[in-house]
Amino acid sequence: MSNRQPPRCYNSSVFRKKEYLTIFIILVTEVLGFSLILPFLPFYVQHLGGTPLTVGLILTVFSLLQFISAPVMGKLSDTYGRKPLLMLSQLSTFLGFVILGFSKTIPMIFLSRAVDGLLGSNATIAQSYLSDISTKEDRSKAYGISGAAFGFGFLVGPAVGGALAKVSFALPAFIAAGLSFATIVMTKYLLKETVVNSHKKEFNLKKAVEEINPVRLWASFNDKKVRIPLLVMFAYILSHTLYVSNFSLFGERQFGLTVELVGYMLAYIGLVSIILRGFILNKLIDNFSEATLVKAGFLLDMSGLLILATTHTLPALFFAITLFSVGSGLLRPTLLGEISRSASEDKQGEVLGISGSLSSIAQIVGPIIGGFALTYVSTPSMPLLSVLVTLAGFFIYTNYKKQI
Repeated sequence: MSNRQPPRCYNSSVFRKKEYLTIFIILVTEVLGFSLILPFLPFYVQHLGGTPLTVGLILTVFSLLQFISAPVMGKLSDTYGRKPLLMLSQLSTFLGFVILGFSKTIPMIFLSRAVDGLLGSNATIAQSYLSDISTKEDRSKAYGISGAAFGFGFLVGPAVGGALAKVSFALPAFIAAGLSFATIVMTKYLLKETVVNSHKKEFNLKKAVEEINPVRLWASFNDKKVRIPLLVMFAYILSHTLYVSNFSLFGERQFGLTVELVGYMLAYIGLVSIILRGFILNKLIDNFSEATLVKAGFLLDMSGLLILATTHTLPALFFAITLFSVGSGLLRPTLLGEISRSASEDKQGEVLGISGSLSSIAQIVGPIIGGFALTYVSTPSMPLLSVLVTLAGFFIYTNYKKQI
């Protein structure tokens, strides 16, 4: 028997519903942990004596711990409820931001990202909550909220972080901490538990340890209809992270961008994402198959990256990141929807946790590969590597669709 309440029908005016608004804000705080520091972190780390590889390693710490915690938190939320696990993960995020605000050395920055990643699997549990309150048919539309939150975080985070970098490194981190604390309160009082009380288990340490056995956590990965969408998402996240995490140094070397211009460019990526996922995606899904949208997203991503690797003018940069942003805006929610639909209703947290774990692997190796390419190969090699990874995801997806 499923643990889930019957899902509510998705409503296009989702931001008027307290549940969707709360999930949206929670996901924004998740993105802010990355986007706030992205514009100036590379320059700050280099000022402290670090290298591009150091930047990649700092960004990797969070993802390494997420790789471990995402499937654990997702599985436990299937059993013990979304709310308690979500609040625990938000507390970890809050503490991470506070430490970041007090950071004055590279080890402190490492620590802040580690604490955030330790239990900060906000996205996994929040996306599981979205799956609980939406129908399978409208799952990708519901995940448009996740995408819009990602875009909003990239719109606000880089702009704020880049603008305040000259004033105070601590201020944007403390603002994010305050927002994170607010989401803990909102979760407590505004979200209803979607794991039905009559089936939700009382916490038992021994049984909890058994449930988070790695073999059990990854059991769903043995199912091909689950595994292939997960691998396609992995390719997308790896390509995206490889490029975006190193955009500051790439933009400086290829286009002569300053830290403020980098912040504005990243904010523009977020703006495009908000417009596409918040206002256009639903209509596209109603008029085109989701498979068509996924393929279009991959092709647009690759086109933008190829232009970035071969040009040096600001108009070309603007056009390229527009293509890249639209492609990414199509890919994330539609791929999440496909992953969610591949799993049974009582395993949403488990499968989305695996997705989060694979995404963390991509976020671990992506910054390092990109930083290595910029340091030891050439500036254009970084987006070209991203093109190759995107192409692999495109071929895996198209071949899979031919077989079903």
